[in-house]
Amino acid sequence: MATSLGTTLGVATPAVVTPMGTSPESEKDAELQEHEVILSPDFLSVAQITEMLAKDVDGVEQKLATFLNFKSLKTCLKEAILLDYYVSGFLWARSMDFSIIQYLKFMTLLDMFLHNLKTLHTSLEDSLKWLGEVMAEIGPSHLQKNEKWNIFDVKQANAIIDYLKISLFQPYRLYEFLFYSTREEIVIGTEQMIEVVNPSGGLFPNPLEEGISFNIYSTFIEPPPTLDTEIKRLDQGQGPPESQPEASTSDTDALVGFTIEDVKSVLAQVTDDVFIGIQTEINEKLQIQEETFNARIEKLKKA
Repeated sequence: MATSLGTTLGVATPAVVTPMGTSPESEKDAELQEHEVILSPDFLSVAQITEMLAKDVDGVEQKLATFLNFKSLKTCLKEAILLDYYVSGFLWARSMDFSIIQYLKFMTLLDMFLHNLKTLHTSLEDSLKWLGEVMAEIGPSHLQKNEKWNIFDVKQANAIIDYLKISLFQPYRLYEFLFYSTREEIVIGTEQMIEVVNPSGGLFPNPLEEGISFNIYSTFIEPPPTLDTEIKRLDQGQGPPESQPEASTSDTDALVGFTIEDVKSVLAQVTDDVFIGIQTEINEKLQIQEETFNARIEKLKKA
């Protein structure tokens, strides 16, 4: 018997050579031994298959994630894709109403394709050839003596090939990219440097008031109000700024130490100064008007 292509691809399918003088029973035992090592060891156990058959879609996904030891499904795209590959295959096999042994071999077949692709860089052409070799062993055979060892019948074998064509062979380049190509980490955050506003009176000029919010300007940049500023605010009809607390009643009165007579004398002096200035200005204006009228009268006399 020729050596199987599965040997080249990492699958234990050794050739069986029947020595001369071997009995037919020994030959059958050798063929049975070769048949048993096809797709061995099984990817899943009978207990795991039975456990998943009792679960719904979400339960199957959780169980397979546990069996495969996938712990970063929410952040690792590779694990999510591989889990979807196995879950889809198991659910498809359940729709085909496979037996337990058929589940075992089919799931192992799915796993071996990815194993050969990942470890041996198997090309699409080699994977197709290997599928033919495997299906010749576990699928229907034209040899009547091996019919009792067939795991899948003709209809099931064709369905498996069609499923693999859609699920694996058509997106084969994507699986190659998944295993061979390095992916860059996408930065989902960015660092920003924030410069603190220099206090007022520093070496550098203050930033423009128009370029920042009023709250920041009034808190960190605006100089504290002086007495002149407060007087201007009152003259303009503006109240005290909201940010400044009201003056406490304990502040010292500015008129402490002055008597009423002192205040009256100061006010009288200020009033006299104001009146004298106004009177002088009025007299100057009257004199100018008088001179203007006299000039006009002289012109009329001469005319």
